[in-house]
Amino acid sequence: MKGLEIAEQYFRRCGEPMIEQRFGDYKDRIAAGLVGDGSECFGFDDSLSQDHDWGPSFCLWLTREDFEKIGRPLQEEYEALPKESAGVPARSVSAWGAGRVGVFEIGSFYRQFMGREQVPDTNNAWRGLPESNLAACTNGRVFTDPLGEFTDIRNGLLAFYPEDVRLKKIASRCMSAAQSGQYNYLRCARRGEYVAAQYAETKFIGDVIAIVFLLNKRYKPFYKWMHRSLADLPILGGRIHDMLHDLVTMHERAQGEGVYWRKIDLIEEISGQIISELRSQALSDSESIFLLDHGPEIVRRIQDRDLREMNVWSE
Repeated sequence: MKGLEIAEQYFRRCGEPMIEQRFGDYKDRIAAGLVGDGSECFGFDDSLSQDHDWGPSFCLWLTREDFEKIGRPLQEEYEALPKESAGVPARSVSAWGAGRVGVFEIGSFYRQFMGREQVPDTNNAWRGLPESNLAACTNGRVFTDPLGEFTDIRNGLLAFYPEDVRLKKIASRCMSAAQSGQYNYLRCARRGEYVAAQYAETKFIGDVIAIVFLLNKRYKPFYKWMHRSLADLPILGGRIHDMLHDLVTMHERAQGEGVYWRKIDLIEEISGQIISELRSQALSDSESIFLLDHGPEIVRRIQDRDLREMNVWSE
């Protein structure tokens, strides 16, 4: 059973009755779910995940006023709940895993990920937020939210970046992916700069994944999960997921200098898939097969003058 299912069962079996019995006057004001850091919040937990920060647990979210009144006693009651549930062992908390579950004030929960308590209201505020943090504070599942305050912020974030910010990010990633993959990868390999070539390949992969998430209007998660989560994206997700896997395992099918030429062919094919989607979404009219040439085309579609005139490489 996955961690999210365990969390919800644990809440229904233990959390709800505790709230009903001990905090009945607040039962229609407390939101509950499991959101945040951890593989189980993304649905990617497996047997390897169970060695730390995994097991029966959930989050309770309160307004600031309610947190000041019942936050501490509610946390004490949460900690007094049975540690095991339905045969699932108690949660094992690592040195860096404390504070992921339990009772939170809504604003402080979001602040730990964004440095702010509400949805950003300017393009610059959006640009300053780490994307993996946005992925983390909008993942998981909300089991109940009678007031809707936690979910209102969540939905505002899930609506994704303002379009101008999305365009700026896509343009910048196209420039970077072209430079590392289409241009510098083979040059580094031909010079015998194999560490630089490996880094160029890795940088290309990261930028390509970022572009696909942006094209899907979804936040790219922590690096450990970004390739795996590609497969679930409807736009280019499964195709690019498989192509990137082929790219990094190419050495198993080719030897010597030939592997670099085969990799550059696949890099070009991946770039071509992205370029086709850029045209499909009317983000670029360029006929170039070089991703770098599409960056300025995308930037021209930005309405915010300050953002449009910013260096296309900077993001």
